[in-house]
Amino acid sequence: MEIHFPPLLILIIVLAFIFDYINGFHDAANSIATIVSTKVLTPFQAVLWAAVFNFAAFFISKYLIGEFKIGNTIAKSVNENFITLEVIFAGLMAAITWNLITWWFGIPSSSSHTLLGGFIGGALAYAGAFSKDGIDVVNYAKVLPTILFIFAAPLIGMFIAFVITILIVHIFKRSNHSKAESWFKKLQLASSAAFSLGHGGNDAQKVMGIIGAAIIYYEASIGINLSFDEFVSKYSWVPFCSFLAIGLGTLSGGWKIVKTMGTRITKVTPLEGVSAETAGAFTLYLSEHLGIPVSTTHTISGSIIGVGATKRLSAVRWGVTVNLLWAWLLTIPISALMAIGYYHLLKLFV
Repeated sequence: MEIHFPPLLILIIVLAFIFDYINGFHDAANSIATIVSTKVLTPFQAVLWAAVFNFAAFFISKYLIGEFKIGNTIAKSVNENFITLEVIFAGLMAAITWNLITWWFGIPSSSSHTLLGGFIGGALAYAGAFSKDGIDVVNYAKVLPTILFIFAAPLIGMFIAFVITILIVHIFKRSNHSKAESWFKKLQLASSAAFSLGHGGNDAQKVMGIIGAAIIYYEASIGINLSFDEFVSKYSWVPFCSFLAIGLGTLSGGWKIVKTMGTRITKVTPLEGVSAETAGAFTLYLSEHLGIPVSTTHTISGSIIGVGATKRLSAVRWGVTVNLLWAWLLTIPISALMAIGYYHLLKLFV
């Protein structure tokens, strides 16, 4: 770490990695819910499997894709005139608080959207939420596609999972049931690995983006202008540690949310697990290609619903699903309000 960093920036970096770690165990269920519910792997084996591929996503993003588009989107979601270290600190504190609350109650909310909401809320507090400057805080070109994908990601996942499940059932309708199930259990290892790669590639970059925004702001304050790509090159330990932290968080598990995701939305067989995870992985890869941060929670939830809907609509427990939807919709505004509170609290001491 650069020794000339001021204490608040060091605290922000530490908090960001804590958030990343919490994100890992909060979202561990997304990667392993179906593979645990189908008994392909034990919970410990599943989190270890997912954690390895969460971290492996670093090498794919850096050396195969060659850029970190989602990190860039997060870093630029607030216009640079309204970014300060205090703004970022308040946003991180709000994101950590909401993540812990939803984890405690077993609600699979979006770590992505709580981070975005917190960042925006902190900037609104700095600008004066009801002043004329408040309108200019958000970089709408970056944020509007993200908000659109709150609804689009689960729908895309749902549609793809529905289609894949129908195709598989049709192709294997004359197969021996026990032999086919044995094959799908093996395939689930591949599909869950693919989803975990997507999870790591999507979510670790969000923390990169927040740390990037903080360091770029600090560098500008001492007369050094960095682009996001230059930041990644100069501070190469940030992306590496971001992916490592989320992998370690996943290794810690998130058993309350596993129960909701794996069993309460709909019962899942190995065939359906392959469909849901493949659909979720495809949606995450698509969003990473577009540079749009999406919620892995929303994505896999939509995919599981799509699988359940192939049997009959009543197979989906819509009461649970509606409760999840409310949590998703409330995440950004609640996180923003929390960040406004944290910002004003911080300003009492700074």
